[in-house]
Parts: sequence; C-alpha cells; structure tokens
Amino acid sequence: MGKIGIFFGSDTGNTRRVAKTIAKKLGDDADAPVNVNKATVDDLLKYDALILGTPTLGDGELPGLSSGGSAESWEEFLPQLKGADLSGKVVALFGLGDQEGYGHEFVDALIFIYDQVIENGAKVVGAWPTDGYSFEASKAVVEDEFVGLVIDHDNQSDLTDERLDEWLEMVKPELLAA
Repeated sequence: MGKIGIFFGSDTGNTRRVAKTIAKKLGDDADAPVNVNKATVDDLLKYDALILGTPTLGDGELPGLSSGGSAESWEEFLPQLKGADLSGKVVALFGLGDQEGYGHEFVDALIFIYDQVIENGAKVVGAWPTDGYSFEASKAVVEDEFVGLVIDHDNQSDLTDERLDEWLEMVKPELLAA
C-alpha cells in the first residue's frame, strides 16, 4: 500500500484522468486512484494522507445521480463520511470546472468535500491561488484562495500539467509527513 490514498468522483472521466496523472507523478508514494462509487469509508480511513478530487456538475453540484450523473459518486458517498474520525489525517483536494460556461458557480462542488473533511477533523492542505482564472463566483474560495487545486480542462488544459506539478510539489511533503 502506498502512503497516499487517491479517491475521486467522475462523470465524464476527466477527473479520473487527472487522478491517474497525480498517481503517476507521485509514483510509489501513492496507491492507484479509486472511484468513490467503488469505495467504502473504511477504504479512506486506511490512509493518513488523502487526495480527493471532484468535478462540479449542473448548478454547482457534486457528481451523483440527482445531478444527472450516470452512476453514484460523491453525492452518495459524502453522507456516509459524516461522523467518521479524520483526526490526524491530511487531505489535499482538487476540482475540475469550466470557468467560462459555469463562471457563476466555478468548482463549487469542492466546498462540500472541504466542509465535510474539516468537520470530521482532517487538516486540509494545498489551497490554490485564484490568479489565472476568470470567473464570477465560487463557493470553493476561502480566504481569497481555492480550497484545493483547480483544473479547467475545458478552457485551460494547456496549464494542467504545470499546475499539477506545482501543486504536488507544495502538498507532497505535508502528505508524506502525515
């Protein structure tokens, strides 16, 4: 088992691809990414360090059945996480969104995961600057930064690799120290 667990929700497969890229970049420090629709809370609790990823769907929603997703995802998994003890766990978040088409709710789904893991006692690392993005509003901005790495695969795919490298350089030491 690697030291870092990577879990993601996805609808179109873009978040899965980013999760796989993260795992590849981390090498032996991470286990293979797992879709939350195939995971249990115990699967997450095995790790002291977690990377959790999600797209934002519809009107700023988590992926899942009621947001038009084709399978269960974060919407169904997150309620199961309520009450789980994440004390001592270090969590880094990443989210995918479309700042041009959905700039009024850009990567909003990230805040739902952030709020839940904070409520459960986890330490969240990897806040990401809002510079370089053009959006109207985002619930995922806390203290002038996104709560995690933000990827706009639709409009800025040419920046994805660079952003991943910079973010991983920032969060990897904290995740490995967990």
